[in-house]
Amino acid sequence: MTERVDPVLKYSFAREHGFALVQAGGGTATVAMRDGADSLMLAEVRRVLACPIALEHKSAQDFDGLLSNLYAADGIGAHAEDDLPVESLDSALEGMPKAADLLANDDDAPVIRLINGMMAEAVKTKASDVHLEPFENKLSVRLRIDGVLAEVASLSARLAPYIVSRIKVMARLDIAEKRIPQDGRLSLTLGDRTFDVRVSTLPSRHGERVVLRLLDTSQAHLSLEDLGMQRAVHDGLVDALAEPNGIILVTGPTGSGKTTTLYAGLTLLNDQSRNIMTVEDPVEYALEGVSQTQVNAKVGMTFANGLRAILRQDPDVVMVGEIRDMETAEMAIQASLTGHLVLSTVHTNSAVAAITRLRDMGVEPFLLSSTVKAILAQRLVRRLCPSCKKPAADEAFIRKELGIKKKVEATFFEPVGCPDCGGKGFKGRIGIYELVRMDETLRRMVQEGAAEQDIEAHAFRKAKTLATSGQDLVLQGLTTAQEVMRVSRVQGASDAGV
Repeated sequence: MTERVDPVLKYSFAREHGFALVQAGGGTATVAMRDGADSLMLAEVRRVLACPIALEHKSAQDFDGLLSNLYAADGIGAHAEDDLPVESLDSALEGMPKAADLLANDDDAPVIRLINGMMAEAVKTKASDVHLEPFENKLSVRLRIDGVLAEVASLSARLAPYIVSRIKVMARLDIAEKRIPQDGRLSLTLGDRTFDVRVSTLPSRHGERVVLRLLDTSQAHLSLEDLGMQRAVHDGLVDALAEPNGIILVTGPTGSGKTTTLYAGLTLLNDQSRNIMTVEDPVEYALEGVSQTQVNAKVGMTFANGLRAILRQDPDVVMVGEIRDMETAEMAIQASLTGHLVLSTVHTNSAVAAITRLRDMGVEPFLLSSTVKAILAQRLVRRLCPSCKKPAADEAFIRKELGIKKKVEATFFEPVGCPDCGGKGFKGRIGIYELVRMDETLRRMVQEGAAEQDIEAHAFRKAKTLATSGQDLVLQGLTTAQEVMRVSRVQGASDAGV
């Protein structure tokens, strides 16, 4: 692994001319040179570094990735100025281009450098959200990394209004309005990566609370194979997507990856032979070849109204961001009955609970039984860091909690913490899934209003539940029993009797 060094060469120079300092020491500097870079600029590099140079030739893609790593190394702690000069307020409120490159910004205003440091830290640690929470005596900065919040900085409370105002300017929100929640978005680039950032502000007792959701645009191109599904779940979902009509539902709590799964399904269907349209709140990623519409409740553009309009646009496949009410559910069912394949999400705790939820909304059971083709429930668990995980001490407790019998041979692991994972013991996340495919027996049970437990008993006779899917990951040494229990019902594993 290349040791990070203080990037003596400015980012703007490195990006424009294709030279970056990789390593220094022992009287020699290792410099990366992008393919096609002007070799005459080597003289300037030698002048700045004032030592012999060893060149490493890099492709354009590899060089851009290297820039991201080298110039995002500056952590958030380096920018935590406690005092803010009054004259820097104007700098903090200056406008920002639509797609501002964090690394190329040479403005030294403390607020700007602080926000840049926060965003660079979030990208570096692969955080999904940045939380800025004002309290009486401090401004807390927390990052959601692998689904868990962790405080990374505690700043002076005096910084809060300046930081919030700057973020509002970046997201084109009303900086004078502090009494109501506001939502916006902005686009940022860091090296070769582009991020859409959703911004949400909320008035609180000590000022406005801000949450920034980072959406890596490269994630929009994930395929179903990239999601780590078990083969049976993957094949079952692919078969359901091949249906000419019907409804496919993905369920789970906020942040469980439902939208990513739906986008992966749309990517599979997007072969230019179908008219694929979506109505979302908000549009998270731009999909090439897919027509995407955003909900806007202020002007009456609801999910139901958007779906109603989409059906007049001759679609083959329709994605509805979420089924929240009876009107949207009825429109989705009508769309499926008229020959469209409808993909959507529902907030429920299990796959079968989606049927109960739709029945509670007022959807007739006979319509559910004839339109729903498959329901996928999913959760995300943290993946153990492969560099530092160690065998767990209390194997008997883990077997008891997950219902794993002694005859099943396995080595269970627990987190430790090392530099590779930032001392957390976990690195990245992996999905656990359960898939219900509607067969004739299930259709009859749904139509007759069978109890949720009876439907589950039939649906998971051979298929895996969320809990047993999590069991498999524990048995493979990919995650811990505590992670599986955190996101799924433990009794489901015990009932499985593995």
